[in-house]
Amino acid sequence: MLRLALALFLLAVPTLARATDAGWALLRDGAHIVLLRHAFVTGTTDPANFDIGNCATQLNLSERGKQQSSRIGALFAARAAPIERVLSSRYCRCLDTARIAFEAEPEPFAPLDLLKADPAGKAAQLAATLKEIRGYSGSDNLVLVTHLENIVALTGVAPREGEAVVVEPQGDGLKVLGRVTF
Repeated sequence: MLRLALALFLLAVPTLARATDAGWALLRDGAHIVLLRHAFVTGTTDPANFDIGNCATQLNLSERGKQQSSRIGALFAARAAPIERVLSSRYCRCLDTARIAFEAEPEPFAPLDLLKADPAGKAAQLAATLKEIRGYSGSDNLVLVTHLENIVALTGVAPREGEAVVVEPQGDGLKVLGRVTF
C-alpha cells in the first residue's frame, strides 16, 4: 500500500511542475487574472469573537505563511511576472499575504471575503468578483488574494494555501488557464 501511495505521488510531481511552468509562462506575458489563496495560517477556523477590523480576532499567517508570502513575491519578481494591481479580501491573512508578497498595500475588496452562508449573499459576492475580473483590461497581471471557498466556487479548483490559479472569463464563468504552486 505504501509503495502504491509513493508511486502515485511520484507520478503527480512532474504534473505539478508542468502546471507551474505553464502558469509562469502565462504570468510573464501579463494581462492575466490571478486568484491567489492566502498563505499558511495559524489554525483552521476564525475565533467566535471574529471582527473583520481586528486581526487579533482572526486566523493569521503563521511564520511558515509569512515565509511563503515572501517566497511568492520573490518568485513573481524573479520570473518577471508584472503586477498591475492587487485586490484582497479584507481578512488579515489575505491582506498580509498580499503586503508581504507584493510589498505594497493591496486594495481591500469585500467580495473576496469568505463567502456568505446565505445563497443570495454568496451569489452577490461571486457576481461582484466576476464583474471585477471581466472589467479588467490592463497589460500586466491582476492579483486577487482570497480564500479556498471563493476560488472553488469560481473555478471548481481547490488550491493549496499560497497557490495561484490563473484564469480568464469564459461564458458565465471562468476558465482555468494554469496554476502556480509556491
